[in-house]
Amino acid sequence: MSKVTVVGAGFVGATVAQYVAEHDLADVVLVDVIEGMPQGKALDLWQAASVLGHGRKVFGSNSYTDTKESNIVVITAGVARKPGMSRDDLLKINAKIVQEVAKETVKQSPEGIFIVVTNPLDVMTYLTWQTTKLPQHKVIGMAGVLDSARFQTFIAMELNISVEDVRAMVLGGHGDLMVPLPRFSTVNGIPITELMPPDRIQSLCERTRNGGAEIVSLLKSGSAYYAPGASVAHMAGSILKDKNRLLPCAVYASGQYGIKDIYVGLPAILGREGIKKIVELKLSPDEASALKKSAESIRENINVMNQLLVAV
Repeated sequence: MSKVTVVGAGFVGATVAQYVAEHDLADVVLVDVIEGMPQGKALDLWQAASVLGHGRKVFGSNSYTDTKESNIVVITAGVARKPGMSRDDLLKINAKIVQEVAKETVKQSPEGIFIVVTNPLDVMTYLTWQTTKLPQHKVIGMAGVLDSARFQTFIAMELNISVEDVRAMVLGGHGDLMVPLPRFSTVNGIPITELMPPDRIQSLCERTRNGGAEIVSLLKSGSAYYAPGASVAHMAGSILKDKNRLLPCAVYASGQYGIKDIYVGLPAILGREGIKKIVELKLSPDEASALKKSAESIRENINVMNQLLVAV
């Protein structure tokens, strides 16, 4: 029986647990430091199973020992963004949290695959890999699926069509320098460059880059959780069912696209072993330049994080 651990039982973590159970992907262990909170949410989700008609179990715990032998460990623990706060503002706070979570969970699940959601996401994924010492293909960041989903939604809204027919690709870091790729974004096979003028496409790209901040601004307190939770479950499904889905994820680049030794959003095939292959697209000079600029921003933040962790 498959088992998914979600560390962090806030809105994102609880939503991940909900989607994983409801899609019949795995039993779920929901872990948090707050006593009673993961247990209460898990019990609520388990009771919902009888209404929804699935048999997955959802457990809540304050102990890492209950996460033993998980197939997948999802890290959502950390502080969420507040209005006016960038993902990078979270760096110092969340680095300490993620480092501790990664260290404790890998002891219990040394064969597990780790999916990182905590922001700043690309940097926290790198830190998780550093801390767990797992093979690179077993540590993955979530963001590309979420950013592409946002781009897909905005395309569908603009054209007044079903989002089911839209496929989009967003690469780079999960931040203001992410790289939406209109040339590789289609509506039922038709490139969006054939369906709308360049100025509208540019507007949708900009809205995608600010997609998370837009929700933070509207909510006033907290950040997005439905689409992030669905994105994690989508990745988990491809891994657990060995579907070999081609998805943009934060992966360890070892020379692809001229980028080395950092985690950055690239197209990757996800299966039972984690990342099976990184797919290299033929980017235009402008696209390649934007991707490298995004990667360098991640590298700078990794250097800052390493200095902060040494200073602590």
